[in-house]
Amino acid sequence: MASKVRNLRNTHTKQSLINAFYSLVSKKDFEKITIADITKEAQVNRATFYAHFNDKYDLIEYLMGDFASVSINNRTSGIVRFDQESINQLVLAVLDFYQQPNIECRGSYGGLMLPQMKEKILNELKIFLSKSLEHIYTENEKNMFVPIFAQIIHEGAVQWASGSVTTHKEEVAKKIALFLVGGSRSFEGALR
Repeated sequence: MASKVRNLRNTHTKQSLINAFYSLVSKKDFEKITIADITKEAQVNRATFYAHFNDKYDLIEYLMGDFASVSINNRTSGIVRFDQESINQLVLAVLDFYQQPNIECRGSYGGLMLPQMKEKILNELKIFLSKSLEHIYTENEKNMFVPIFAQIIHEGAVQWASGSVTTHKEEVAKKIALFLVGGSRSFEGALR
């Protein structure tokens, strides 16, 4: 029973630190946010912060990993398949991911976050795609195609998010899914 209370307190404290960070980042540049600012806002001491995170960069790293996996899981409901609907949902998950840190990003924060966000979502896409292709491709083929497929899904979503594509996001997702699944089937057919 005591460990459940401790775990609940730990989770609550970590969430308080995250909420404090969100509050601060909407008010001031990331570089100017200190651990003291975060702990004051969260109403905890510095030792408590360091029990959860190494520094403010570690906090961002944690947030991005969580956002990436949650975005994909929310769209796919945890069902791992390589089909048109799943790829369609992965594209929409990437769009969700980039819209998820629903905070007012100040310039420095956004510039710092984008490379980390890309790395995190690409990693989660690769994990999903690797599992979904497990019984379709050999290990060698997966090593070759999974990073390519992840990049295509990511880039399609980014093109829409940047305004380069004016089609509705659902239509963009559908076209990317059709392209990937159709191309994959062509490859499979060529091997047999």
